[in-house]
Amino acid sequence: MRGRAKINGIWQFVVFFLLIAFVVTCNFLLFLNSMDLNETAVRDAAPVTFVNILLLTVIFGVFDAIRRKQMISKPVKRIQSGIDRVIKGDFSTRIEYIYGENSENEFDMIITGLNQMIEELSGVETLRTDFIANVSHELKTPLAVMQNYGTLLQNPELNEEKRIEYGKAIQEQTKRLSNLVMNILKLNKLENQQIYPNVEKYDLGEQICECMLEFESVWEEKEIEIDVDMAEEIQVEADKELLSLVWNNLLSNALKFTDAGGTVSLSLHGDDAFAYVQVKDTGCGMSAETGNNIFKKFYQGDTSHATKGNGLGLALVKRVIDICGGEIAVSSKLGEGSTFTVKLRRNING
Repeated sequence: MRGRAKINGIWQFVVFFLLIAFVVTCNFLLFLNSMDLNETAVRDAAPVTFVNILLLTVIFGVFDAIRRKQMISKPVKRIQSGIDRVIKGDFSTRIEYIYGENSENEFDMIITGLNQMIEELSGVETLRTDFIANVSHELKTPLAVMQNYGTLLQNPELNEEKRIEYGKAIQEQTKRLSNLVMNILKLNKLENQQIYPNVEKYDLGEQICECMLEFESVWEEKEIEIDVDMAEEIQVEADKELLSLVWNNLLSNALKFTDAGGTVSLSLHGDDAFAYVQVKDTGCGMSAETGNNIFKKFYQGDTSHATKGNGLGLALVKRVIDICGGEIAVSSKLGEGSTFTVKLRRNING
């Protein structure tokens, strides 16, 4: 690096020398054409002129070196130093501005972009770390339960009733583990845009009713009342398979957190531009803090329900709604139930 810097310095000196020599020579030619000087006087003045050219070259070279160091080398080194820290994993790094955050200097504009990129990388790294920690925790719990019940099943004195009970417990944990893995795979494909919407026109009310009927055994077992208010002929242009994930998750949660004898309400209405779907329950509800974070991956505001899910269902719902160009909101109060409202554009070109 030092050898290359010396070569660059020599080359810059030569360039300055040739440039100044060219300019001085041209000026002298123009000047001498208007004067009658003998050859001896010109020869006597040549060494002085050459020394002046060298002196000017040195002066310009020094000024250029100072300019380059202050205006180019220092900013580049500052940027490179920040990038090196980020490469080593320090995402708290923020590169200091040369003239100020709002400066129109090109280096400051680059630094603004780099700081924004580092901030995004920091967020991604935090999400990745949290994701791994949460996945590890969610995998650990059912595996530990399965291991414990598997050990109990090895007892030769275990009666048939207990054996069936433990076997069902292992089956439930296996199902939970399978659902977790499937949701992770689906969410990963959606976030990496490996799933592209297959748009078709269909009756939204008919789809929601079909999804609700799949949970008939659940609401009958818990004696939950189903209140339906569905407008007819609400046609939408969307990915039918993706939206089925939304209705299945919302209905599953509503039935899951509604106590026996409670009510789950479904409503579908629309105007010329949008379709509005509401899923309302009379369950335990949630706090404002939980409502603000409910669509985040692995978030479970009520730890007492930790065994009933893995915190990925609503994150999956939010991602699907985003892909379909819709909106989803939740309103809830503790002890009074929750209402999820989905707004979908009926025509993708609308």
